[in-house]
Amino acid sequence: MLALFMAMSGTVYAAKSAKISGKAIKVKSLPGNRLKPKSVTANRLAPGVLASLPSAAAGAPGVVTGLEIDELSLGQVPEAAHADTADFAKNATSADTALNAVNAVNASKVNGYEAGCLPGTELFASACWQTSASVTPVPAPAAAQSCAAQGGELPEALSLAAYSQQATLDLGSEWTSDITSYTSPDVYSTATVSPAGVVGSSLQTFSRNYRCVFPLLR
Repeated sequence: MLALFMAMSGTVYAAKSAKISGKAIKVKSLPGNRLKPKSVTANRLAPGVLASLPSAAAGAPGVVTGLEIDELSLGQVPEAAHADTADFAKNATSADTALNAVNAVNASKVNGYEAGCLPGTELFASACWQTSASVTPVPAPAAAQSCAAQGGELPEALSLAAYSQQATLDLGSEWTSDITSYTSPDVYSTATVSPAGVVGSSLQTFSRNYRCVFPLLR
């Protein structure tokens, strides 16, 4: 009995203390559900084994979801190189122009239009005013046509009166675009402004000097 007991105890002890190596496991003898989760790394899998898995719903066995992906290991998305500066872009029509949107205050063009005043004009009341009046006095309709041909227009009476406070109307009263009275077809009076900034009126057939006002964008 003693010999039998000693023999059995030695077998149990040997079974508990012995370690099973991979060489002792028969190939394909262990099913996947007997492996501890995350115990097998990707570099231990055969090439192409993940790609060959059948499609399944997210979270199903064999499907890689976002939870298993380390975002830091991914490269930058194509065409997103300038996304870091997109916070500064306002009303940008495309991502190509977003990078330069921060410097829009210094842009020389807006939607393809030139911005600024041409030589011989100066900025006043958000428009470009001719710094000198016409040399030759003409009737009001001719003055309006001349300004239109240059891409501008006659100033309004009150605007010209305000402009006269910072510039000298050297050649006397000038035409404005305001009609003060109407008598009959082609018989009317147009407002004028004197060098002192006084608003007056004159028949459109009289000859006066004039200056044109142009938009800031052209």
